[in-house]
Amino acid sequence: MRLSIPVSAFVAAIVGFGGTLALIIAAADAVGATRLETASWVTAICLAMAAESLWLSWRTKMPVITAWSTPGAALVAASSGFTMADAVGAFVLTALMLIATGLFGPLTRLIAKIPASVASGMLGGIVVTFATGAVKTIPADPWLILPLIAAFFVIRLFNPALSVLAVLVGGGLAAFLTGRVGGLPAPELSTLTLIAPDFSLSAAVGLALPLYLVTMASQNLSGLAVLRAAGYHPEPGPLISVTGLFSLVSAPFGALTTNLAAISAAICTGPDVDPDPAERWKTGPFYALAYLVFAIFGASLVAIFAVLPQSLIVLVAGLALMAPLANALAIALKEEAERMAATTAFAVTASGLTLFGIGSAFWGLVAGLTVLGLEIAKKR
Repeated sequence: MRLSIPVSAFVAAIVGFGGTLALIIAAADAVGATRLETASWVTAICLAMAAESLWLSWRTKMPVITAWSTPGAALVAASSGFTMADAVGAFVLTALMLIATGLFGPLTRLIAKIPASVASGMLGGIVVTFATGAVKTIPADPWLILPLIAAFFVIRLFNPALSVLAVLVGGGLAAFLTGRVGGLPAPELSTLTLIAPDFSLSAAVGLALPLYLVTMASQNLSGLAVLRAAGYHPEPGPLISVTGLFSLVSAPFGALTTNLAAISAAICTGPDVDPDPAERWKTGPFYALAYLVFAIFGASLVAIFAVLPQSLIVLVAGLALMAPLANALAIALKEEAERMAATTAFAVTASGLTLFGIGSAFWGLVAGLTVLGLEIAKKR
């Protein structure tokens, strides 16, 4: 076995975990999770990803890599008025919808028919608030934030995948050395906390449905595309249903929905991993091992994030979403005939509108599809 196989798997795991853990912390804070519940969230989601990646890679003999939904975490973090129990209920419903999608092929094809422009407009509206939030951290601590922003844009010229992780590690060290961190917490092993779900119509429509749509449109379909681009021919149904099943098991412990990875998968599926495509599936077990380690020490990682400056956490979350924002805007504005619909979806989602207890992501999608439907009707 080539050394590049475990190296690629560990790099993908570190980039995926370290680059977006700040978003998970922000999402947990938005729904009022306690530190114990946040640690359980991180532990459970890492265990789910480890189990999924190990099983699917071994079963299919393809490098099937899973991840938590970065846009999904951003969606939860941008929400308001929901409790942790509401979030768990939404995660359960989303998992059930993913299982149904995997079992019934027409559902996958139906989601694929949602115009990419409108879906990307909604996604852009979700993540833009985090990008602007990163800029707003500058006045709070310019001597810490400005050098980190400069480092991010310089490092991404040479290695985009590691740029966010470099900001997180570098910013954490700088904060510690300059006395911005009082002291590091004592190491502790992770535990799981069972959280009773609360099912409500507002959380189902305002959280679960947008989370399902974002997970399918921007994560699972992209993950399948990465595998196909690498020369593999996966059956979508079993992959999606398995991630839905593990999401259902992990949801009562606070875990966000998991899905097929795109960026992390790209690191594990190319010819640099192994010239023989039949050997690349072995990245899955090593990737799973890395996330098993993250799961064991999830409580300590959450505790470390808790003592870091809040401006640093907001900065890392915003920088982690710069690339998804750029990609979403590019897709949203690509088709001239659909630009108004996509822009409407973007504007309504970014507004933070809450109506009848339902969040802006749902209304952004509805508004975009309505505008697009009117334009199509006029042409006909």
